[in-house]
Amino acid sequence: MALLQWNERPAQVLQGGGVIGPDERLPWAQTGLMGIQHVIAMFGATVLAPILMGFDPNVAVLMSGIGTLIFFLITGGKVPSYLGSSFAFIGVVIAATAYAGKGPNANIGVALGGIIACGLVYTLVGVVVHLVGTGWIERFMPPVVTGAVVAVIGLNLAGIPIKNMAANNFEAWMQALTFVCVALVAVFTSGMLQRLLILVGLIIASLLYALLTNGMGLGKPIDVSGIANAAWFGLPQFHAPVFEANALLLIVPVVIILVAENLGHIKAVTAMTGKNIDQYMGRAFIGDGIATMVSGAGGGTGVTTYAENIGVMAATRIYSTAVFLVAALLALLLGFSPKFGALIQAIPLPVMGGVSIVVFGLIAVAGARIWVDNRVNFADTKNLVVAAITLILGTGEFTLKFGDFALGGIGTATFGAIILHWVLSRGKTA
Repeated sequence: MALLQWNERPAQVLQGGGVIGPDERLPWAQTGLMGIQHVIAMFGATVLAPILMGFDPNVAVLMSGIGTLIFFLITGGKVPSYLGSSFAFIGVVIAATAYAGKGPNANIGVALGGIIACGLVYTLVGVVVHLVGTGWIERFMPPVVTGAVVAVIGLNLAGIPIKNMAANNFEAWMQALTFVCVALVAVFTSGMLQRLLILVGLIIASLLYALLTNGMGLGKPIDVSGIANAAWFGLPQFHAPVFEANALLLIVPVVIILVAENLGHIKAVTAMTGKNIDQYMGRAFIGDGIATMVSGAGGGTGVTTYAENIGVMAATRIYSTAVFLVAALLALLLGFSPKFGALIQAIPLPVMGGVSIVVFGLIAVAGARIWVDNRVNFADTKNLVVAAITLILGTGEFTLKFGDFALGGIGTATFGAIILHWVLSRGKTA
C-alpha cells in the first residue's frame, strides 16, 4: 500500500445533524465556525508552550497550521487531529539550552536541532508501524489499557487550569462561571449553537468578565491595547537549527512520549467515532514526525496531536477532517497576523481556564467510554489493578529519570500500563 493514497481524500458528504464522521462534513459555513472553535481550543497551549521555552509564539501558531496540513495530506484526510506545540519538549529544551525562563531563548538553535532529530526518529518509527502493521498494538494495548491512557491524558492536564490559570478568588469564580456557561449551552440549546458550545460559552463568559471587570472594577480588566497596536500582517521571527550531540541526546528521547500521545489520541478517536482508524497509525506517526521536523527547521516547537481538540470533538460529535483543514488555514493566518494573535491572547486567562476544565474533563470521560463500550470487566483483578495504577501514575505526574531525561505523567502511565498488563497477563497464564 502506497504511503500517500490521494483517492482516500475525505468524501465531502453533507450532513445536517447527528454524528459527523471523519469522511463527512457540514456545509462550509458551519465547517468554518467549527474550525474557529478548534483554533481557540488549541491556541492557549500552543502559545503557552513556546513562551515557556523562549520561542516566538507566532512561529509556533504558524507551524501548527503547517503541521496540521502536512498531517492531513499524509494521512489522506482520514485521521481527525490538530497538531499543536508539545509540552513534552519543555523540560528537555530548557535543560539543553540553559534557558533562564524569561524573554527570547538565546540558544534556540541548539533546541531546534534536537527537535528536528526527534522528528526524524519519530518518522522512522511511523515507517516501521506502516510496514509491519498494528496487530502488535492490539496485543499490547487492549481496551483496559487504552481507556486508562486516554483518561490519563485528560486528568494529567487538570492541574493547568486549576493551579495556573486563576490567580485569586475572583478569577476562580470566573472559571466556574465559564464552565457553567459552556454547560448551559451544551444542555439547553440545540442544532449548530449546541455544537459550538465551547466557542459560544467562551464568548458569553468573556462578555460577562468584561462587564464585571472593565464595567464594575471587580478584577483585572480586559486590555485591548495590544489588539489596537498590533499590525494586521507581519512575518514572525524565524530561526535556524544548530546540531549539537548533547542536545540531541537530551531531546530525541521525547519521541517515546510523542508516540504514546498519538497512540492514545487515535484510540480515543476510534472509540468516539466507532470507526477503527488503526490502519492509519503509521501514517499518523509519519505525519507528526515530518511536521515536527518542518516546525523545528523554521524556529517552531515540536508538535503533537492535541488532546484539547479531541475534547472538542467529544463534545460536538463532529469528527470531520475538513474542520481541521479549515483550522489549519486559520492558524496560518494567525501566524502571519499579529493583530489576530493579539485578539486571541486578549481572552481573559480565567475564561480560558474554565473552558480548559470542560475540555480536559471530556477527554477523561472519553477514556471511561472506552471501558464501557468494550465492556471491560473490572471484576477481573488484573484489569482493576492496571487501570488503578495507570490513573494515579498519570494524574500524579509520576516521573522516572534516565540520566538527564525524565519520563513523567502521560509517558510513565502509558508505558507503565502496557508493561504492567503484559507482566500480569503472563503471570496469569503461567
